[in-house]
Amino acid sequence: MKILGFVLALLLVFSQGAAAKSPDALLSDAVMVLRDIAAQPDNAPLKYLLRNAHGVAIFPDVIRVGLGLGGRYGEGLLLRRDPETGLWYGPYFIDIKGLSYGIQVGIQSTSLVLVITNERGISNLRDGTVTLGGSLSVAAGPVGRSAEAGTDIELTASIYSYSMSRGIFAGLSLEGAVISNNTGTNRLYWQEELTPEEILARQADTPGVLSLVEEILDIVE
Repeated sequence: MKILGFVLALLLVFSQGAAAKSPDALLSDAVMVLRDIAAQPDNAPLKYLLRNAHGVAIFPDVIRVGLGLGGRYGEGLLLRRDPETGLWYGPYFIDIKGLSYGIQVGIQSTSLVLVITNERGISNLRDGTVTLGGSLSVAAGPVGRSAEAGTDIELTASIYSYSMSRGIFAGLSLEGAVISNNTGTNRLYWQEELTPEEILARQADTPGVLSLVEEILDIVE
């Protein structure tokens, strides 16, 4: 019980700091995260996945703490892509949180990019609450020295993850992480009450999200 209290207390401190970011700050940070991850060696297959994606979710800072029992929290956003027209829609603000068990110790901040490869993945995220590794499969994104590396394997997962971590942590996993509607941030950004379906039907056209879309287009070119 003492360990549980310690983990939850640490997670609360870090999550309160992460929650202080405005929607525009999350969008700006998402641009930098995507740029940094795309610039890493052997990440050419990321371009292939983004070029054919049904959507992308970006979490600039997912804070994880652990001491036997672990916890995670982070805020991010989801963009939907129409594969027929190539147009992007959103942003729909979401958060990720959860507890994990096993051999894990440390504190870590992770930048996380989830590439959604099919309509089922988008629908599950849009519906408000989804558990990764439960009803929705997630796999580590393929890496390689050429774009062809991404097509040489059978891409069957609904979501592929790419991440960059800062800090020291052992036993990391997305299994059991819950992604939910961040209603407060969506209300603040859109200045009205909208359903997830309404948000993801709105074409991306505000300055902050256009910068993110332009970054995606730069990567896939």
